Amino acid sequence: MFDTKIAIVLRSDLQSWQKLNVTAFLSTGIAGQNPDIIGEAYRDRTGNVYNALSIQPIIVLSADKESIAAIHRRSLERGVTSSIFIEEMFSTGHDAANRAVFSEFAPEDAKVVGIALRADKKIVDKIMKGASMHA
Repeated sequence: MFDTKIAIVLRSDLQSWQKLNVTAFLSTGIAGQNPDIIGEAYRDRTGNVYNALSIQPIIVLSADKESIAAIHRRSLERGVTSSIFIEEMFSTGHDAANRAVFSEFAPEDAKVVGIALRADKKIVDKIMKGASMHA
C-alpha cells in the first residue's frame, strides 16, 4: 500500500519510560520532515474533533548497542535523514539544550538510544538489519 516505510528502533536496555519518551520525540521528527504523512482530523460520533494522525503505519523495533550503532552508520552511508536521540538528551529539559548536547558528539562516539526514519521500504529494511520487533 505504501512505497515507503517508517521505522523507529530503540536501544534494548532502556527503561520503559525512556522507550516511550524517545518514541514520542522521534515520531515528531518524522512528522516534521514529512508533513504529508499527517492525515485528516478525527471526529467521533458526537462531533468532537481530535488531532490528525499518521496515514502510514509506524513499526517499532529494538536493538542492542552495537546494532543500533550499525543502524546509525548505515543510515548515514545511505544518506537517509533520520531522527536521532542520544543518551545525554535524557538530562536536558528543552529543545535548545537537546541540540546543544547533541552537537558535542560525532557519529562514532554518540550513545544513540533511538533512531527513526522514513524511506523506501527496501532501504529501510537494509538499514534496520539486526533490529527485531519490539516486545
